[in-house]
Order: sequence, then C-alpha cells, then structure tokens
Amino acid sequence: MTQYTYDVTMTCSGCSGAVTRVLTKLQGVDKFEVLLDAQKVTVESATLTEAEILAVIQKTGKAAKVATA
Repeated sequence: MTQYTYDVTMTCSGCSGAVTRVLTKLQGVDKFEVLLDAQKVTVESATLTEAEILAVIQKTGKAAKVATA
C-alpha cells in the first residue's frame, strides 16, 4: 500500500466534506484523512496512482497539488 499526501485549498467544512465524499466513493482507496486546518489530504491505496487520486480531488473544484516533503 502506498500513501500519498496532497495540499488542498479548503476553507470550510463544506470543502472538506466534498473531498471526503469523493474519496469515500472512489474504489481503490483503502484509507484517507482530510485535515481542514492543515489543508492536507492523505490517501492510502494499493491500486490507484498519485495522479488518479489528484484528478478526483481536483474534480471537486478545489485547488489541489501533490504535497512536497
């Protein structure tokens, strides 16, 4: 299983809720955490790529990018 971290612009619980909803529905996501205060999303998956997950997060309309270490 691989863990991916993203910087996602979220300003309210509605924003984080939108990201939570799409990740809940996404097949292949084993575990995820949405941190509104830190504006970070961490996703664990054995089958999805970093780019596939990023594309789904971006479809919520939120600005998102792969977090740098």
